[in-house]
Amino acid sequence: MTKNFTEFEVYQKAILLAKEVFSLMESSKFEREYGFKDQIKRAVVSISNNIAEGSEYNNNKQFVRFLSHAKGSCAEVRSMLLLAVALDLCSDDDTKKATMLSLEISKNLSKFIEYLKSKIERDF
Repeated sequence: MTKNFTEFEVYQKAILLAKEVFSLMESSKFEREYGFKDQIKRAVVSISNNIAEGSEYNNNKQFVRFLSHAKGSCAEVRSMLLLAVALDLCSDDDTKKATMLSLEISKNLSKFIEYLKSKIERDF
């Protein structure tokens, strides 16, 4: 039987990243940036949601697909954090924790994907 998605460390880290990004978006500098806030929040929520959804299939090939989507969302979050700094909506220091956590999650997802792909190959 597959683990419940909440037991995966990468899922737990994704929740922490979401909390960090949502907290950052509370800054007054983002007050009028509705589209920006909506997009980065959607991207960060997509990470944990894709991990959860993929795990429910009980199929490693499908899970890999959803983990890949989660990894793409990590990159989107990092890109938007860089853009926020470039637009002077916040500083590098403000985004440092979220950026580092996003990189860590992305690396964890890569390792998870490699592991699942090796299991798929062994099953055939």
